[in-house]
This record gives sequence, C-alpha cells and structure tokens, in this order.
Amino acid sequence: MALKIFPAHLLALASALVLPACATAPPVGPSPTAAARENDVYDKGMVSAADPRAAEAGAEMLRRGGSATDAAIATMLALTVVEPQSSGIGGGGFYVHSDAAGHLYTIDGRETAPAAATPQRFLDADGKPLLRREAVVSGLSVGVPGNVALAAKAHARDGKLAWAELFQPAIRLARGGYTLSERGRSMLARSPDSGAHDSAARALYYGADGQPHPAGTLIRNPALAATLEALAQQGPQAFYTGPLAQTLAEHVAAETPAEAGKMTLADVTSYEAKQRSAPCGTYRVYTICGMGPPSSGETTVLGILVALENFDLAALGPESPVAWHLFAEAQRLAYADRELYLADPDFVPVPLAGLTNHAYLLERGKAISPGQTLPTVTAGDPPGGDRLSFATGQHYPEHGTSHFVAVDRKGNAVSYTSTIESAFGSGLFVGGFYLNNELTDFSAVPEQNGRLVANRVEGGKRPRSSMAPTLVFGPDGKLLVAVGAAGGATIPVQVARALIGFLDWKLPIQEALALPVLFSPQDTVIVEKGSRLEAMVPALENLGHKVRTAELPLKTNAIAVVNGRLAGAADPRSEGRAVAQ
Repeated sequence: MALKIFPAHLLALASALVLPACATAPPVGPSPTAAARENDVYDKGMVSAADPRAAEAGAEMLRRGGSATDAAIATMLALTVVEPQSSGIGGGGFYVHSDAAGHLYTIDGRETAPAAATPQRFLDADGKPLLRREAVVSGLSVGVPGNVALAAKAHARDGKLAWAELFQPAIRLARGGYTLSERGRSMLARSPDSGAHDSAARALYYGADGQPHPAGTLIRNPALAATLEALAQQGPQAFYTGPLAQTLAEHVAAETPAEAGKMTLADVTSYEAKQRSAPCGTYRVYTICGMGPPSSGETTVLGILVALENFDLAALGPESPVAWHLFAEAQRLAYADRELYLADPDFVPVPLAGLTNHAYLLERGKAISPGQTLPTVTAGDPPGGDRLSFATGQHYPEHGTSHFVAVDRKGNAVSYTSTIESAFGSGLFVGGFYLNNELTDFSAVPEQNGRLVANRVEGGKRPRSSMAPTLVFGPDGKLLVAVGAAGGATIPVQVARALIGFLDWKLPIQEALALPVLFSPQDTVIVEKGSRLEAMVPALENLGHKVRTAELPLKTNAIAVVNGRLAGAADPRSEGRAVAQ
C-alpha cells in the first residue's frame, strides 16, 4: 500500500516518523483549479539528469504523453549508454515515487550477493581485508543487477507508455553513436584497471595505443543496442533468464574464487525488486521522505537535518563558519548511527523507526555546541536499537553513481538513484555494459572484537547503500523538491546541504546545488578543494576540527516547485542538465 503525506504539523505529533502503510487520513492533493487545466498540475513536465542526452531521453517520454516513471526509466536506460562509468542496467538503484496527492511508493532494486557468498568473501588467507583493487576488479564484487527488475516493477504500476517505447532513445544512442564527452574521456583515463579490464570494453572505449579515445569521438555500441532491443521486445525476462543471464553468471563466476562463493544462473533468475516502506520525517515545517534500508541515505539525511533544528541556520547564513561547523558536527552524529545500525532489513533488525524518530534526533543534536567540537562521537541509542548487538565494520571507499529526477504534468514525481558503484564498476563487461562492484559496499570484515557487523556479507543479502533519492513536501503536503546525488558516502551530505540551501537559506535551487560541500563522517572534516570553504579552514580549526582539503565526487540533480511551476537544476560540477518536455 502506498504511503500518504500529511501536513508537517500533524506529523510532528508522532514520536516515530516512519509513516505507517495503514494511514487512513486523507492526503493533501492539488488545488481544485488544477482541474481547469485538464487535471494537469504543472504546465510542463521536466527531467534533470547527470547527462543532457539522458535528460532529453526522459523528456522525450513526457512529450509522448508518458508519466514521470516512463521518463525516469528512459533516462536510466540512456545513462547506460552515455555514462557507462556510473550506472545502468548492470547495476541497481532505488526508486521513490509520489503522485500529486502525496501517495508514496518506493522500490528497492539493490543488487544481491550470490547465495553461496560467505562472510569471509573479502578476506585474504591471513584473515586481512583484500586490497581494494583485488576486491573490486573481479567477480568477487559483482552483485546480481537489479535495475531492470526495478524498472519493470515501476512501469507495471506507474507507466503509461508501452515498455518497448522507453528503450528507443537508448537504442538510438547505442546503435547510432554518441559523442564521448571530456568527462567520459577523463574517467576512462583515470580508471584503466576497470574501464579496460575486459577486451570487449577495451576495444570499444580505448585505442590501439591503450589510451582512451579523445573527447569528441563517436562511440557506437552495437552489443548494447542488441541487448536493449532484446529487453524491449522480450521484457525483463530477457535479462534474468536465457542467454544473457547465463553469460552474466558464467562471466562473474569465472573471475571469482570458488571458496568465496560463485554466482550461478539461479542467483540471476531468482532476483526480485522489492517494495519497501518509505521513511519520512519532519525538518522544521517540511516533510522529507526517501528510501529505507538497505539504503542508509534517508536516515542519514534526516539525522543530519533534525540535529540542526536546534540552531537558527537561516540567521547564520551560508557565509558563516559556525553554520558549517554545526553541519560538520551533525554529520558526525548521523554517520556514527549509520555505521552501526544500517544494513539489509531482511537479514538484520534495523531500528528504522528509532533512527527517524524526531525526538531522538533532536535530543542527539543537543550535544552539538556552536563554540567547539565534540571530542568523540559514538552511535546513539535510538528507540528499538541495541548498540551492543553489533560492531562497526571496515568498508572500501564508495564512488560512482548517477541520480535523476522526473516530474510530469500530472504532478507525479520520481527521484531515482542508479549505480554500478566505482567508475566502470567491477570492470566485467557483458552485452555491451559494465557490471557493478556493489558487493564491496559490504563490510570487508564480518566481525570486530567478537561482535558481528550488521553489514557483513551473507548469501542473498543486499549491501548497505548511501544513495538518498528524496522528495520534500511543504506544510500543505504538496511537493517542494525532488532531489538526490551521486558520489558514494558523500551522497547524504550533498542532499542535506542542498536542502539547507533551498529551505533554510532560501536560495534558488540551482544555487543550492552549487553550494560547496564539507564532508565530516568521522573526526576529520574534508573541505571541497577550490571552494570558498577553504577560506574558512582557520575558523574551523579554531573550533577544534581537524581539517583537510580534497576533491570530492559531487553530482546532484533536483527539480523544485517555485510558485506553482517546475524549476530544474543540475550540479555545476557535472555535465548535468534539466530538460523540460
């Protein structure tokens, strides 16, 4: 059953802010005047994505009369072609949908570990974690892809156009060719271990000299076009059964040590995209909803934001070092909870209601001082959680991913994050696309100090994710913004920063996405290199922070509702763009 969004002042009365599926109060819908425009809520629909050609593919579906869901699926498929380093049908994703009346529906298309996978999957013979390259560029890291199953489930519920129609822009791009961008060339140059690991990928994206093709090269991918055509004609079963599924399983198994647990055809054929409950919470007068576990994204976004309700961020403003200090401290608290409690809820009891409980998060934020840093930060005790049950793990760095949002004229909104994890994923290449390395999102070690790690590897389990596809509603229950980001563990921070900019600092949505990023998941604050936050480093150090500057993998996309019309935005650090129908 879909969830319903209620005005924020009613939500605030609840101690646990995960909206129950059985809620019966009437949702707040569009104004009666919408009927005068043939039930349209907006004059035009819109798509925002990390590549303009993918955004255009989605907008094309809207022009054909498709829904936001149709547009989002077409965008995901096109990204498989034009942004192969980040996402696509070889990976998985999370889908958050709302209609104009505020009914929420979410789908978990996260990859799964092979049934034979063991908790020691990423340990060497001495019981130590494998080096990152050894873990990533191999069959060890590949989970059963979930994006095609997700798309099929979403289309069955919310699609309007024929399934095959959604594939046409991506097929044109793959067969007719697309121009390699400078960003794409740069990623190929920086990631040859994965990008050129398989001979078929090397022949497609690299020259005879071993160097990536220069920007401006027309890339034709007939193998991917054939795969997409099969999916368009035969449906999702063409991915999960038959020759493609067999090839996928065999290719992954061939690069996986037997003792770690090999992928089988049965792992692929048994994959299921799952409907999940959508965690919602209030931040000031706004209702914020997103994806639940195995995503840690929305709980972390809410953990950051609600902790900051104790402070007047609007009065401080974006030029205040104190505001950024508070933001850093709130991150430390939220990420401590994330590290301990978040994992696949089908395998681990995740205290989701407690982690989104407004009173708990507000009280946790009271530990923050505007004048100094917290000396140490540990996980809290959310209602329903047992801090002593699990240990924190050791995780490989996260990268990659792509986010896109779509809103149609009827008021349906989709926030969808798709990923293959690192640049070019595992490097394994089948059917013209890269396979993910999502299993390295599990903890490399299954236990610490005699206690199990919640996010340890287990057969059939889905690894914890940082992805945070988010929808925000005003006090009247109407959509305010659809937003999400790419960039591994920085994703919840990017989303929280954009929302602070838009909701607290009243910046236009494009300026909110352009705000610098300060990333503080533990005891060191990482300031975005080259941003105006670098000038605040001395002030942050005077407050007690250990600070370093670094380039961060930042890529946010959003669509906001401003005076009843849609305003699209894309991170200026990316090639992204918003396209109206």
